[in-house]
Amino acid sequence: MERRVVEDHGTRWVQDAVGKVLTARAVVDDHGTVTGWNEGAERLLGYTPAQVLGRPAASLLAEEPPAGELAALSALPRWHGTLALRHRGGHRLDARVLAHHRVPEDGDAAAGDWLLVSAVEAGAGRGAGAEAETETDKADAVAMTVAEATTAAQHPHPHPHPDPKSDDALVRLGFHDSPCCAISVYDMDLRFRRSSRLGQDALGLSDDDMRGLRLADVLADDPAAEKVERAMRLALETGEPQYVENRARAPGETREHAWSVHVYRLRDPDGRVLGVASAGHDMTEQHWARTRLQLIAEATTRIGRTLDVTRTAEELADVVVPELADFVSVDLLTSLDTLPDWPAEALTANGSLTLRRIAHQSVYPGSPEAVAAPGEVEEYPERSPAVESIRAGRAVLYRMNERTIVDWVAQHPVRSSRIRDFGFHSAITAPLSARGATLGIVVFARHRNPDPFQADDLVLAEELAARAAVCIDNARRYTRERRTAVTLQHSLLPQRLPEQSAVEVASRYLPAGARAGVGGDWFDVIPLSGARVALVVGDVVGHGVHAAATMGRLRTAVRTLADIDLPPDELLTHLDDLVGRLAMEAEGARRPPEDGEIAGDVGATCLYAVYDPVSRRCTLARAGHPPPVVVSPEGTVELLDVPAGPPLGLGGLPFEATETELPEGSLLALYTDGLIDSRDRDVDDGLSRLGRTLARPVGSLDVLCDRVLADVLPQQPADDVALLVARTRALKADRVAAWDVAPDPAAVANARKSALCQLDTWGLTDASFVTELIVSELVTNAVRHAEPPIQLRLIHDTSLICEVSDASSTAPHMRRARTYDEGGRGLLLVAQLSRSWGTRQTGKGKTIWAEQTVDPG
Repeated sequence: MERRVVEDHGTRWVQDAVGKVLTARAVVDDHGTVTGWNEGAERLLGYTPAQVLGRPAASLLAEEPPAGELAALSALPRWHGTLALRHRGGHRLDARVLAHHRVPEDGDAAAGDWLLVSAVEAGAGRGAGAEAETETDKADAVAMTVAEATTAAQHPHPHPHPDPKSDDALVRLGFHDSPCCAISVYDMDLRFRRSSRLGQDALGLSDDDMRGLRLADVLADDPAAEKVERAMRLALETGEPQYVENRARAPGETREHAWSVHVYRLRDPDGRVLGVASAGHDMTEQHWARTRLQLIAEATTRIGRTLDVTRTAEELADVVVPELADFVSVDLLTSLDTLPDWPAEALTANGSLTLRRIAHQSVYPGSPEAVAAPGEVEEYPERSPAVESIRAGRAVLYRMNERTIVDWVAQHPVRSSRIRDFGFHSAITAPLSARGATLGIVVFARHRNPDPFQADDLVLAEELAARAAVCIDNARRYTRERRTAVTLQHSLLPQRLPEQSAVEVASRYLPAGARAGVGGDWFDVIPLSGARVALVVGDVVGHGVHAAATMGRLRTAVRTLADIDLPPDELLTHLDDLVGRLAMEAEGARRPPEDGEIAGDVGATCLYAVYDPVSRRCTLARAGHPPPVVVSPEGTVELLDVPAGPPLGLGGLPFEATETELPEGSLLALYTDGLIDSRDRDVDDGLSRLGRTLARPVGSLDVLCDRVLADVLPQQPADDVALLVARTRALKADRVAAWDVAPDPAAVANARKSALCQLDTWGLTDASFVTELIVSELVTNAVRHAEPPIQLRLIHDTSLICEVSDASSTAPHMRRARTYDEGGRGLLLVAQLSRSWGTRQTGKGKTIWAEQTVDPG
């Protein structure tokens, strides 16, 4: 490869000889057979590859080395020295040889080979004193250039009368003995010429061992060498200093070093380019300090992103592998399973520790080093590292060859085999403690990374464990609170839907995800008088126990207001007043909320619908809630145009009801906004999906509910979801009988007679006596105290309902009659004879009703 170097002051073009074969390379396998031979080796010894490959390497030696010395080489990562070689021409050649022991990734040293390198020109010149002297002089000249430049930079004002000989010695010493910089000088071919003492120590070789070799020869198969050589070539080409950061481990060292390397071109006073130099600063401590800070910063952002204990433990394991440890395990106290509400005792009475594996991670897929699987329980004896760490309340570092560790591991065959098979050499146990409570233990271990844990790693592990412990405790506390809120929520929702014949219903409730927490969504089905039914869906603002408790209060209020048969719009008005009072109580405010303001943090939306199977009419009103969806028996989907109304809690604004006729078999869907709204799509898209899903034929409403959740619900719902689906029924005409009653006392007898005849038609003669008394009392009261028109109606549903309607809005009330009173006992008699009774306001007056149980047969 040819490359040009630009020189100033009349310098010349030079040929880059990096591509020349100036290094002899040979590969010898574990059996001592030559398996690799390059052109440089051919130039050095004269043998072609065909003449050498497959031959014993010992046949190239002019002198057999001692057998004991060769046996010791297999345990070394690298060897260097002088070998007496036999040239093809028959003469002896003493060559400086650097041998690298290359071990495969699986760590089997017996399957490795040796890479032998030697400088061709330096090797060829061994024994020629004049040429060797010339090489040394060249190296000294280049070194002097570097040293002089360094000295001039450090001492810009030299002594006015320097001694030349003394200055030369000082310059050489300044280059050679630099305590903070590893300086190496290379010629135009990027071959070593001279290094400072620190540079020789960093590479583990002397100048004589490296002279004539490239950095890639000295650090075989090391990417760091390639990076530095690329920087050298750029420095030669452009003349611009280059900067490289790399990490490398010198042969024989167990710890990797971080280097900051400056590379610059060398020129003599006449401007001729002599070579290139590298000045490396050992930045290992600064590098690891920066790495630890980065790891802590990463842990801060990655650990605790969810409020899930298991996921938080997994996040800790993901952060530390492989940056800090090759294997990590996170275990929590089993006592936390049964005592989630207060700090549990970590150690048992006998000093042992029982832990449940929550998560682990490894540099190997599947974590084959793990002794326990996630969810399994293990007991650690008194003197085990986990117990000692929790007892000390701090992280503990230990080596696997320590006597206490060896004795403990010997009691556990599986753990012993894992340590032996994977080569664990050091570990750290750190307690997980937060807010004065011990939660568990985290174990950091190394096996693939040859560097044992140091004291700084101990501090880092303790910091990471402390941060993770707080996040795990937060997740644990949230889980406990969420479990409480879910339990409360489910206890306040209908445990089962009541029996009624107006509609067929199915429902679903789905709590929000872990981050949002349980909300205040609810639904209800409330049987009403006259065989009617009320369908309710609501949503309380906020999440957690407070929202669930507020939901329970509102649901109770709705049932109470429905029990007195308030129309939907009036019911929402009363509910709006209640929410306003709850909001004021919550914030402790004395002033009423201003217009358009929801007081405190209490607010809600609600949709209330009443369906009458006799008239097949449905009356609806909503307070800031999504409108219902109706699917006709023919499959037509319609979004009912119900006036929106303000959310509950604003106060002072009216609600408006709308009435629509629903044919028998119509499908009515009530839901909360968590079903159709999400961050990933708008409400219109959710409504469109809901309509398409409801329109598809389905066998049962339960299956339909499941299909709606599967097709419409967002992938990650941010809010609770309540869904109530009802299919309307109609009461047959022959199950309803009605008569107009004249405002005349004589008409009471006719009313009783008509009612008894209808009971006979329905086959309910057993109820004749009670029904006759109820009809007589209710019609008599209407004739005497109400206004016409008066109507009597009997409804035969699952029960027998007797209704008397009139045009008066005055509602009767039951009172206790005194001993000699002639009246006042009618309603008391009706209450005693019927299962329930009541009154409801209508658009034209009121209706008094009484319901009695009849035999289903």
